Amino acid sequence: MHAMQYAITLPADYDMQIIRDRVKSRGHLLDAYAGLGLKAYGIRERGVDGAPVNQYAPFYLWAAPEAMNRFLLGDGFRGVVRDFGRPDVRHWPGLFHRRGPAAGTLPRAFTRRTETLPGDADAAAAVAAAAAAHEELATTDGVHTTALGLDPHHWELVHFTLWADASPGSAGERFQVLHLSAPEAGRLGAGRQW
Repeated sequence: MHAMQYAITLPADYDMQIIRDRVKSRGHLLDAYAGLGLKAYGIRERGVDGAPVNQYAPFYLWAAPEAMNRFLLGDGFRGVVRDFGRPDVRHWPGLFHRRGPAAGTLPRAFTRRTETLPGDADAAAAVAAAAAAHEELATTDGVHTTALGLDPHHWELVHFTLWADASPGSAGERFQVLHLSAPEAGRLGAGRQW
C-alpha cells in the first residue's frame, strides 16, 4: 500500500460548485483504475469545519506504487496540471490499513493528520504505537477505512480515516468526500504492512 495526496488551494471567493461539478462529471473515471485501492475526492471549504481555505485535496491509497506512477504520468493527472498547475504531491509508504464497520457505506468525510517524529524518538516504537491506535480506531462505529503511512525523508506519519458521516471532533484536517473510487480496496491488505 502507498498513500498519496495533493492539495490545490483555491481563492477565498472561489465557487466550490465548480469542483463539485468537476468531480460529478469525472470522478467515475477512476472507478475501475487498475492498482488503485481507493481515491477519496476531498474538498475543504473556507469557514466549514474550521477550514481556513478552499481546497481540492483528494487522498489515494494505491495497491502498488507502479499504478501511482502511471496515474501521475498519465492523462488524468495531466488534466489537473492543465487546469490548476502542477501541485506538489505528498506520498507515504503504507504501514497499516484496515476497513472499519462502516466500510459498506459511502463515506461523507475524511480526516488527515500528519505527525513529525521528534529527532530523539524511537521510530519503531512510535510506529507501533500509531498502528495500535489505528487498530483500535478501525473498530469504531462510523469508520469506513483507516490507514497509516510514513515519510522517512521527513520522519513524518500520516494518519488517514474515512468516515461514514461527518467526522467526529477528531484531530486533523477535515475534508468533505464528494466521491469515492475504490476499485481494488480489497488488494490493500489489512493490518500492519511492515
